[in-house]
Order: sequence, then structure tokens, then C-alpha cells
Amino acid sequence: MNRYPNTTVSPISGKSAWLYCLVLMMIFQACETTEEQNEFSLDIPTESAIIGIATPIQLRGEMTEVILDDYFNDPLKIDSIGASSEKIKHTFYADEKRLEISKNGTPEYLSNLTLRADGYNYDFLVKKSLRQTVRVEYEVPEGKNVKKVQLVGDLNNWNPNNSPMTQEGNTWYADLSLNPGRYPYKIVVDGAWILDPANPEKISNNIGGYNSLLEVKKPDLNTIPFLYTKQFDNQNITIGFTLKPTQVLAYWENYKLPVEINESGMSVPIPNNSESMKRSFIRVYAYNENGLSNDLKIPLEYGKPLSDTKDIQRMDKEAMMMYFPLVDRFNNGDKSNDEPLDDDRLEPIQNYMGGDLKGITQKIKDGYFKEMGMNTLWLSPITQNPLEAYQEYPEPKRYYSGYHGYWPISSSKVDHRFGDDETMHELVRTAHENDMNVLLDYVCNHVHILHPIYQNNPEWVTAVDLPDGTKNIRIWEEQRLTTWFDMHIPTLDLSNPEVIEVQADSAFYWLKKFNLDGYRHDATKHIPEEFWRFLTKKIKKEIIAEEGRDIYQIGETYGSHELISSYISSGMVESQFDFNIHFTARDVFAKDDASLLNISNAMRETFDYYGYHSTMGNISGNHDQTRFMGLASGAVAFDEDAKEAGFARKIEVKDKKGYQKLANMHAFLMSVPGVPVIYYGDEIGMVGASDPDNRRMMRFDDLAEEETALREKVKELTQARKNSLALIYGDTYMLRTEKDVMAYARVYFDEVAIIIFNKNGEAPIDLELPEFLLNRKLKSKLGNSDISLTGNKLRIKIPKGSYDYIMN
Repeated sequence: MNRYPNTTVSPISGKSAWLYCLVLMMIFQACETTEEQNEFSLDIPTESAIIGIATPIQLRGEMTEVILDDYFNDPLKIDSIGASSEKIKHTFYADEKRLEISKNGTPEYLSNLTLRADGYNYDFLVKKSLRQTVRVEYEVPEGKNVKKVQLVGDLNNWNPNNSPMTQEGNTWYADLSLNPGRYPYKIVVDGAWILDPANPEKISNNIGGYNSLLEVKKPDLNTIPFLYTKQFDNQNITIGFTLKPTQVLAYWENYKLPVEINESGMSVPIPNNSESMKRSFIRVYAYNENGLSNDLKIPLEYGKPLSDTKDIQRMDKEAMMMYFPLVDRFNNGDKSNDEPLDDDRLEPIQNYMGGDLKGITQKIKDGYFKEMGMNTLWLSPITQNPLEAYQEYPEPKRYYSGYHGYWPISSSKVDHRFGDDETMHELVRTAHENDMNVLLDYVCNHVHILHPIYQNNPEWVTAVDLPDGTKNIRIWEEQRLTTWFDMHIPTLDLSNPEVIEVQADSAFYWLKKFNLDGYRHDATKHIPEEFWRFLTKKIKKEIIAEEGRDIYQIGETYGSHELISSYISSGMVESQFDFNIHFTARDVFAKDDASLLNISNAMRETFDYYGYHSTMGNISGNHDQTRFMGLASGAVAFDEDAKEAGFARKIEVKDKKGYQKLANMHAFLMSVPGVPVIYYGDEIGMVGASDPDNRRMMRFDDLAEEETALREKVKELTQARKNSLALIYGDTYMLRTEKDVMAYARVYFDEVAIIIFNKNGEAPIDLELPEFLLNRKLKSKLGNSDISLTGNKLRIKIPKGSYDYIMN
């Protein structure tokens, strides 16, 4: 029967019949393909009420306050809230734009909180508090008269005032609420810092001495699930586990996904909403009765898991590899703007040396950064600094110029010794044309005394004179939010709304004017949280939402994991430099007798606080620290005053074994989650003491054989990371850790990288591989090792004092 009465049906014969059959086959295949396409869809708005992925809510103690402005564009549009667990209670204060979450019994390790805004649900992962009450005691020796005992360490951010100790007879004690982890600390007895005489456990303080070590036990990794990505199709992602989880929570962006789980694995659907997005993420979290698993973060490329590094774009933050050139010390591209201060009180290292913006642009054009594998530049501050030298307040009261850029006398002018607006525009344009990001080091915490902000508004700074008559200079912990860096560098009162707005507008000016990709924020911990919330809200609203371009903010905070993580959230900075990992790795790789166990412990701390797929910055060194090569080669002792050493003698490489130690450090940084950061000169092993000796002029030519060899190794490592999804997005599984041997795997679907360090261990090294790492064709990526696989035993012959990446 003809279903279309206005058409005629003709008989088919010969060639027409063949074509007709071909068309039918194509239609059938198309229908079959359509049936295979993803049909799972989420009910989501055209425009999300949240910009970016919401960071998990970490419960703290009995009650946790959630600032809803951190997450929502307009919290007043929230109309209802629901929790997946009856063991947490929530109270919504709409006018104050905040939420209070409290315990109602013992919460599950993980739960979900749903906030409904403008008719759509938004889901938040909630992590229960793991804090335990721990008592630290000090027994006064018999016959000793003690007036005051205090506690100081990572357990109270090294501020003795944060944890008062109570006296009962001869015993002083403090009850602390601590997360599982390792806490270096000391007892302060009448002002004297001592090791805890009742605790035999101690750990290096990374400057030649020791701290006592308090350990609050974590669960054994063998008793909690490890999740890993197995395979995917157009509709689902299959995830494996070593132990079956009690519960699994999965999210696409900020929306909860259903999870099907059985004895051998789990399936998570890919929502077809993701097909229109270049980059989105699925996140997976799980736990069993013993604790939390690792978390997964799976990148999607237009609705399918990313499967080729060629599809990575420069603002994929997990794939960033950062290079930090100190502008004045990197490359002199324009000698016409050279203007060192004519001041006999300055040594050359304390004066301007001629590096400038044009010099960095030249190196982009020359392909230096591309050859080194770097795709992100962090520029030191470029705002106008004073034209004269200033004397430091503490002894020995030396004079310095502002060559480093951290003494701003203007909030909007490029320092003429570095260039001008056009040279900065050219640098950023050239970087973007070469697929590189540009981050600017911006100083919000303080200004120079010549800055108009201070000249016109002296009341906008914190007090420099403390009630006891002492100067509030470099009291980093006790006066964290008010201390001045020096008498000529007043700290701004960034709890004052007027000052917040002025400084945020200044920071915003540079982002907009020069099309920057983000900021390295100086002195993050010295600035109140309200400033970071104001700035980030402005960036999200006026740049990310309106212009559609992403911004990366990374902060600088020296301190405990607790302090560092307190600034990381959807409403503040998204990451910080992981100084705890840096100092531990520096100590382990630079010293012959330091244990690799310290690194594996530090890695676990990092994962617990920042997640297994963070974008924390992992540095080789920086402008404030003794050069790694100075320590590793024996030129500078860990326990000496490295700043004074740089003035007292010429620091030169003493032991060339330091070059291999630095290569080991680079191999570590390029293989762990986060953003690897190379401080200029560390790719060739530049030597130096502390500031300012660690800021010598960069050298590109006439390198020693060992320097050239190290640079080639760094290139090899950056290329390995750049071309491996396992090293960028892989899940991290610790295979073996001992004093002299460490091995861990990074796994991303069918890609695997096994990273091995052999400080001074046996040769060969045997690793027992779990089932999910078997049936892969493994080979030495860096050519350092002979490998063989028998059953599940991988044997690697690797030279002592070296490393290798075993990859498929």
C-alpha cells in the first residue's frame, strides 16, 4: 500500500536496485548507531547558577558554616535544601547567604546535599569530619621551675597562642582536635623551643634540625577501596575497584549521577548534556567501613572521556607545566631600558641586572619554553617599583633595590625598566600564539610607602606598633594577618571593605587589560578570606561568565595543610603551591640518608587535603628558597644561614652528584598529580644560596657538560608528561615504599605509567603488580632500565641513584 498517495511507486531494477540496497544499509547502520548513542540526560538549566565545579563541603567539628556566595551567582535564588543523610542537619540563613551544617549522630564518610535554585537541583559532596581529640603532655622535670609551657607546630599553624596548655601539678597538657596525619611540633618552655622529651618520634625540619612528630593514625591503604578507570563506550564509564565500596557518589559537573555497582565493578552513565561542552568532568568518590577511597576525576571531550593528548588545550589546568622566570634576572631583550641604581650600598646581586619583558618574549619566539615542554609562564611582579634603594629593618640592615617587583609604588603602571604596556601586550599575544598561558604575580597584601594608596590613605594599613612596644615586622604566624614585611612596605588592612574594593579593582585591571590567564597571588595567608571571596566573585562574574574564558588562581602560603587548604574553595583560590611536598622532596632527594618513606607519607597528606587530582603547584624551587643545587651538591649546608652564606662566600657546585639528585627531583615533580613548576635555572642546575644569591642572571650558553645533560633529561621528562594521559589525569596507586625504593603507578583507562626511584636500594627491584596493572605491554620510557614480567612480578634493573618511567 502506498502511504504517500501523491507519489508513484516504480519498479526497481538493475543499478537502481543496487543503489536502493546500499541506501537501506546506510539507513539501518545509522539507526543502529543512533540506538548506541547516549540517551541518558540530566534536567539542567541552560545557564548554571554555579560557575565552575563546586568544591566538596568538608565538615569541621560539630558545626560547619558554608558561605553560599562561594558557590552560587545569586544565593537568594535558593528555594530549598535536602540532604541524602539523616545524620546531618542544615539551617539556611537566606538573608546572610550562608548555611550551617551540624551533626545528627555520626555521619557517613560521604553524603550528598542538594540545593535547589531557580527550579533546578545542584548537588554537593559532603565529607564528614575525621577529627579526633588528641592530648599532648609535658612533664616538668623534677626540681625545675617552669612559668609557661606552650605548644607549636603544624597542629596549630606554628602559633603558640592557638593551643594554650593547661597546668595540673607538674603536668602541662593541651587537648587538640586533629585530622589523621603527621604533625611536626615542638614544646616551648619559658620561650625555649625543645623536642618533646616524652616522644621518641622525630622528623627532619628540612633546615638541618628535627621536630618531634605526632602521628594520628590513618587507615591502612590495603583496607580501603582503590578506584580506577577501566573502559568506556558512548554511554557509560566502567570503573574497577580493589575492594567493594559501601557507597559510591558520582557527579557530572555539579549534578549527581546514578551508579550501578556489582562485585566486579561499577558503571557510571555519561549524560548527553556533556556532548556540547569541549571540557567537562565526571568525579567519583567512595568509601567502605574503614575509610575513604581515592577520588576519580575523568575529563570529557564533547561527551566522551578524553583519549588523546592532542585534544588537550592550554587552559586544561591538570596539563599545565609552569615556568617561573624572575623578570629582571631572566633575559635582557632591550638594553635601552637598563637602569641599575647608582648606589654604592648595593652589591650587583641586590641591584637591577637588565632582564625585561622583551627578553622573555624573545625566548618564547626562539622556542625555548616549547623546547623545555612548558606551556604556562608565571611572571614575577611588573608594576612600577621605587627609583632608590631601601634599608631592611632587621639586622644586618642591608640595602636593596626593588628589582624583584614586590615593592609597588603604582597599581597600574608597568615598571619602565621592564618595558611598557605595549611590550606586555606583545608578550601575552606571543605566548597565546604559541599556545602558552601567562600568569602574573600580583601583590595585594602590601604597597611601598611611596604608593599613592598609602600616601593618601595612611589609615588603610595595619598597625606597625604592637601594644607591648615591639614592631610588627615579619611576625609571620602570631600576627599573620597584620604583620609588615618591612618598615617601607606597609601591610594593607584588607578587612576594610574600601581597601578590598580598591585592591580587587587593581588586580582586575591587569587581567582585563592584558588578557592574562590568571594570577600567582603573593602572601595569600597574610590576607583575610573576605578579600579572596570578593576578588574571585568579581572574576567569575565579569570574566569567566561574561567573556567565557577561564582564569587560574594559585596562592602562596607557607604553613600546615590545614592552613593552606583553608584558602582553597570555589569562592577563593582554586589551588596553592604545595610547600609541604616541596620541602619533603627536597630533603629526601638532596640528602643521601633521607628516607623515601617521607615522600610517600607527604603524598598521602596532600591527597587527603587537596584531593587526588588537584592543581596544586609542585615547585623545583623558588626565589625565596636556597637553590636545590646548592643543597644537593653540598655547597650550602641545610643547617646554616643560607642567606648569610650567599654574602659570605662564593657558592659553587661542590659535588657533581647533585645534578642527578636534581634530575630525580624533576622526575618526581613531573610524575605526580598537580602542576609541575620549574624555577628558572633549575633545568640546568643553577647553584645558589638563599635570597638574593638564588636570583642570579639566567645562563643559556657556555653551559657545563653536566648542565646540558640535566637540561636534556628535563626535556625528556616534560615530553613524557605532555604525551601521557596517565601522568596528567591518572589515578595514583602506591606499589612499594621503603627507605631507598619508591614505586607508584598512574592509571588512566588503558594507559599506565609506573614511576620508580632507587636511591640506594637493591638491584634489581621487584614489584608485585595488582591485577588491574597486568596484561599491558610495558617498557622503559626513559631507557634507564631492563624490565621483565613473570606472572604478576615486575623486575626492574635500575641503576642506584636514579629513576625511570615504565609505560605502555
